[in-house]
Amino acid sequence: MEPVTSTDDALAERFTEHRAHLLGVAYRITGSLADSEDAVQEAWFRLSGTDTADIRDLRGWLTTVVGRLCLDRLKSAAARRERYVGQWLPEPVVRPVGVPEQASPLDLVVRDDGVRMAALVVLHELSPEQRVAFVLHDAFSVPFADIADMLGCSVAAARQHASRGRKAVADADAPPRVDLAEQRRVLESFLAAMATGDPAAIAQVLHPDAVLIGDSDGKARTAAQRMVGADKISRFTVGLMRMYGVMADAAGLRFVLINGDLGMLFAGTEGSEEHKAVDRRVTAFIVRDGRIAAMYDVVNPDKLTTVEF
Repeated sequence: MEPVTSTDDALAERFTEHRAHLLGVAYRITGSLADSEDAVQEAWFRLSGTDTADIRDLRGWLTTVVGRLCLDRLKSAAARRERYVGQWLPEPVVRPVGVPEQASPLDLVVRDDGVRMAALVVLHELSPEQRVAFVLHDAFSVPFADIADMLGCSVAAARQHASRGRKAVADADAPPRVDLAEQRRVLESFLAAMATGDPAAIAQVLHPDAVLIGDSDGKARTAAQRMVGADKISRFTVGLMRMYGVMADAAGLRFVLINGDLGMLFAGTEGSEEHKAVDRRVTAFIVRDGRIAAMYDVVNPDKLTTVEF
């Protein structure tokens, strides 16, 4: 390839061409929109202060820089994660349904199956080294030599990190994305079942091995622990409805796109003499075989700052 030589304006334009790609790299690794934006911005600062005559592959160079920056963020976030209350989920990318797609970098990022909530949840159960090696090599073709240098390990060890990440992702067996019409049909069936208040009716809409994960960091109310099984989740849901009267304020609930899949946004309720207040939230769903296979309930207000309720 030819070296990258450009004026400042031309270099900025070329960087912008890679912005969506870089956000996708950073978001997969960190699961945080703010950290992703910061990493991409820092990559630009480093590029603008570098002699670009030595850069023959701008996209590859930037991908490696962003990978290093994200690894640094993962290391600094490790202590915060240990203090996190309850389960941790990636920050959701929420978009309205039925609105023409914009050309923003994030809208381009969420087209990829690798940033669906189910995929990100699996990635963030890996160690930072496994995640970085797997994402950078398998998704973005970064050579293992560069990954090894980044991780401070041998090339063989970098390959092993990626292999373990690859196996974990394969073992998770995330279902393929189904079309939005099918997702809407299943979610509407779920809402109809909830309206009956019958645990058996709700369980029929859930996959037998359905999973419910809530993320609050102790700042709002959701499931404190990972919950598995249609019967357990249906009984839990009915208990919540009796306590909070969720279906009493359906006006505050609407369908949205969450990382490209159909989900629900709930504006919350103030509560009453009969029911407790409900915290605002976004809930992502994964559909398998015509039923709900996973629900990811994000109520941590720190992860909802970009969501328009």
